[in-house]
Amino acid sequence: MRIQIINGPNINLLGKREPTIYGSVTFENYLIELRAKYEDVEITYYHSNIEGELINKIQEVGFDVDGIILNAGAYTHTSIALQDAIRSVTAPVVEVHISNVHAREAFRHVSMIACACKGVICGFGLNSYRLALETLTEK
Repeated sequence: MRIQIINGPNINLLGKREPTIYGSVTFENYLIELRAKYEDVEITYYHSNIEGELINKIQEVGFDVDGIILNAGAYTHTSIALQDAIRSVTAPVVEVHISNVHAREAFRHVSMIACACKGVICGFGLNSYRLALETLTEK
């Protein structure tokens, strides 16, 4: 099984950015743990702060992988183009967020991509990725 994780803007700053919200662990360190726990799953990782690059990656892998875990960061709340990209591919996409976006600013309560995704997981810290991975790897 092959799963692609795609992270959007500012996720590269995990461990440094607002640790009270996002924790003190870098995504790269968490990814080591995730890969160790799911040795039978090929987990690839991509990050970009640029919307078009996220769309390109979804289109590049979205017909070949068994699932995509997408944390679109702030683009979640603004990008119809990401929604269109998700709808265009055959791989199921799970939207994830580290924080509980519904407990934050009102503009974060609306996702422009959720309607195109298999599901949404938020508020469980980095474990949101593990929960998405479990969903995508269920038989």
